[in-house]
Amino acid sequence: MNFLKDNIHIDQMSKKKQVIHMFNRIANYYDFLNHFLSFNMDKKWRTRAIDELANYRPKFILDVATGTADFAIEAVKLNPEKIIGIDISDKMLEIAKVKIQKKNLSSIIELQKGDSENLSFADNTFDAVTVAFGVRNFSDLQTGLKEIFRVLKTGGRVIVLEFSKPNNVFIKPLFNFYFNSILPFLGNKISKDKKAYKYLPDSVREFPDGVDFINILERVGFRNTSYKILTFGICSIYIGEKSEQGDQNKRLLYIS
Repeated sequence: MNFLKDNIHIDQMSKKKQVIHMFNRIANYYDFLNHFLSFNMDKKWRTRAIDELANYRPKFILDVATGTADFAIEAVKLNPEKIIGIDISDKMLEIAKVKIQKKNLSSIIELQKGDSENLSFADNTFDAVTVAFGVRNFSDLQTGLKEIFRVLKTGGRVIVLEFSKPNNVFIKPLFNFYFNSILPFLGNKISKDKKAYKYLPDSVREFPDGVDFINILERVGFRNTSYKILTFGICSIYIGEKSEQGDQNKRLLYIS
């Protein structure tokens, strides 16, 4: 028995179960707290991220860790034929389903319960894969990204929207104070779930953002990678392409 390997597997399964339970518990408060705690900036970040696909015009889109489907709903403006949103949380999917029905989008957006690290789709299925505030919850980041790479068509793009850690000398201390003190306090008061809103700053702190995340995308096989820093580095958009083998990487950084 490989004791170390077995321990890693147990840790990954433990994180996955914890994430499922956590999002099931806070599902009813999730949308409100996202908008409230980000001062509605999360809506603008999603818009900016989806705009990265505007010129590409994908017809089949997979939204991984779709949650309550805000990213999938935003992607409708790209006029795709089909968007499939997957998530491991039943409660989040229940809320997403109601939102989609209210917006009369059921013919375009299909929801499925699914594991980001074991996607149930054939190779080369989607023109684009999107993930908003979900990759840092993967129990095995590289495995999840490999699965995204596998289901993308050649020439397809991945768009990842995720929190990052600002480096600006003025913004960094303010961000750290808000993220580590104010946000958990307010999140706990509203949702009555202290663990969930302690998990958020902890997961952001541990996430390999910026160039470190680009390195992982490239290790998995993505090419023409780039990232854009939003709102003083609080959030970033990561872009990668599934290109023919041998294409040269273009690592670019945009600040906006």
